[in-house]
Amino acid sequence: TSQMFITGPDVVRAVTGEEISQNGLGGADVHAETSGVAHFAYDDEETCIAEVRYLISMLPSNNRENPPVHPTDDPADRRSDVLLDLVPADGNRPYDMHKVIEELVDEGDYLEIHERWARNIICALARLDGQVVGIVANQPQTLAGVLDIEASEKAARFVQMCDAFNIPII
Repeated sequence: TSQMFITGPDVVRAVTGEEISQNGLGGADVHAETSGVAHFAYDDEETCIAEVRYLISMLPSNNRENPPVHPTDDPADRRSDVLLDLVPADGNRPYDMHKVIEELVDEGDYLEIHERWARNIICALARLDGQVVGIVANQPQTLAGVLDIEASEKAARFVQMCDAFNIPII
C-alpha cells in the first residue's frame, strides 16, 4: 500500500520517456525482489501480522537476552533418511535446500529473511530442539548457489543481525 523512491514516475517519464507506475518504481515487490530494501512483503494484512508475530517469537526482548526457547515434541536425535535422497551424491546436480532445511529444523518450520532477494542464498530463522538458530545456506537451484555480491550482502546482514541478538548460526 506504499512506495519508496527518490524521484517519482513523472520525473522518470520526463527524463527517460519511460512510463512506470509508482508501484513499478518503488513498490513492495520491487524492494523485496530487486533492491533488497524490504525484508518481507505480503499480499494481505492478516498474513503480515501473523508473520511479524512469528518473527518476534524468535527474537529476544533486547540484545542482552538470549532468544526464547520454545518446547517441541520433535525429537532432537531423530533420524532423517529423507536427507539421503534430497542431497544428490553428484555435486553437479542441483537440489532444493529449502527441503533440506525443512527436514532438519523443528517441525519443518522456519522463517526465511529476504526470501525474494538474492535467492541463491537462504537466510532463515528456525528452531533446533526448541533453540532459535540462524541458518545460512547456498541454494543450488538458483545460480548454482554461487555467492555473488547480493547474496554476500544478504548473508552478511543476516549474520550481523544474528550476532546482535545472540542467535547461533548454522
